[in-house]
Amino acid sequence: MRKYSYETGKVYVYVVKEFLKSGKTAREFLLSHTEKSKSTVRTFYFALKFFFENVLDERFDEKIPLAKRSLRIPVVLSRAEINRMIDATRNVKHKLVLMFLYYAGLRLDEVRNVKWVDVDFEREVIHLRIAKGEKERIVFLHSKLSDMLTFYGKTGGLVFMSDTCKMYNKTTIYRIIVNSAKKVGISKNVAPHTLRHSFATHLLEGGADIRYIQSLLGHKDLKTTQIYTHVANCEIKNLACLL
Repeated sequence: MRKYSYETGKVYVYVVKEFLKSGKTAREFLLSHTEKSKSTVRTFYFALKFFFENVLDERFDEKIPLAKRSLRIPVVLSRAEINRMIDATRNVKHKLVLMFLYYAGLRLDEVRNVKWVDVDFEREVIHLRIAKGEKERIVFLHSKLSDMLTFYGKTGGLVFMSDTCKMYNKTTIYRIIVNSAKKVGISKNVAPHTLRHSFATHLLEGGADIRYIQSLLGHKDLKTTQIYTHVANCEIKNLACLL
């Protein structure tokens, strides 16, 4: 499963174990989970498809119709809200976590895995070598992030290390984000990915080409990036002038 993330691998293993324990056919197993969300049913389907085709080396001919994912509009913070979160965070390492998520648009795992050698201060870019789907990509190094990294001090190895010299824990990053949002009175449901959503939306509102945003986010399919066209209010605000 080299092309899959660690989390996807864990989910697929769980689904296959449940399938084998059930003693049901693939069709029966999938139909027994139709009460779950559309996204979960899709995950179960592709887990079985992977198992049959890549482990058993058999064709997976199930034709159970997969409902399209319902459109979920992501939660987006304003620039002012993000600035308040960053300014209110006194711990420099925690402040950097926020800045990597927003100013570079990184995923949680990408923040955890970023190394000092990946940050090119001269060319003003970040080379993401461990990214989702094993797809390396280049993102810009924002001047504010660059300044804070310089202030933090380059040490080598991973940028984010715990006090026990281990990779930063996912839960730690979640708590940093949630606590920062609460501290400045943001009532929205904020998570690490919220800052990545805000990164993409603010770029789109600023006039950036959506294909450049797709590249920065590391999306394989443009349709995934186009969700932000439903959130960006650059055109919506102009409609108010018509009333």
